[in-house]
Amino acid sequence: MANPLLPGRIILVGAGPGDPGLLTLHAAEALRIADVLVHDGLVSAEVLALANPAARRVSVAKARSRHTMKQEAINDLLVAEAKRGLTVVRLKGGDPFIFGRGGEEVDAARERGIPVEVIPGITAAVGCAAEAMLPLTHREAASAVSFVAGQCKGLAEQDWAGLAGRRRTLVIYMGLATAHAIADKLMADGVSPSMPVAVLEGGTRPGSRALRSLLADLGTLVAREGVRSPAIIVVGEVAARSDAEDRLAQLAKVSGNVA
Repeated sequence: MANPLLPGRIILVGAGPGDPGLLTLHAAEALRIADVLVHDGLVSAEVLALANPAARRVSVAKARSRHTMKQEAINDLLVAEAKRGLTVVRLKGGDPFIFGRGGEEVDAARERGIPVEVIPGITAAVGCAAEAMLPLTHREAASAVSFVAGQCKGLAEQDWAGLAGRRRTLVIYMGLATAHAIADKLMADGVSPSMPVAVLEGGTRPGSRALRSLLADLGTLVAREGVRSPAIIVVGEVAARSDAEDRLAQLAKVSGNVA
């Protein structure tokens, strides 16, 4: 029962890419003590099952161009519940501070005097790549890695110069719907059409898939294989090292990029 005389708090928790075994101990404890659980749509059912069964659950699932609740309303909800003296757990897929709008929610809590804590989670790039045996950095293939969002306004105007290419790895979140445009953009910026790419779908979850191809085929691969969210795209020489199904093995050999 809420008690407005007791100090409430907000805990932002990273749920990781899906496998509940990848939760941190702190994250599991936060789920156990939650009074209110405000969760994203990408949080797996297995992770949700670990939460306090008495906690009130609120889904704020987002989809492309369709949000059940705008970010400002989510901020207001978190603050209002905490002001009632409740422990409010904001559960996010991956990590709260990697394309999770966690910074905005921390700002909202601080501005209104609500205690707030952040528990990091394994972001999709790390968790999914590990499952696919895809090293994001490698002494022989990549000494730098960058994360970008593929679903954003003015994609063509985004400055990704130098983020992809030889000895560099580019990880693209939320890029399925714009895969064709992403490939065109990178090739126009000078990245070789034969650069290896990997598409990691549903990483760490049952039925996950890892598909490998070349940059010029990226958009076609996503459409041909019916890839669905959640998925990330990895562009770089390290993609050729992944434990992935190679849809263009012969083409890669012809182009000189033997996977």
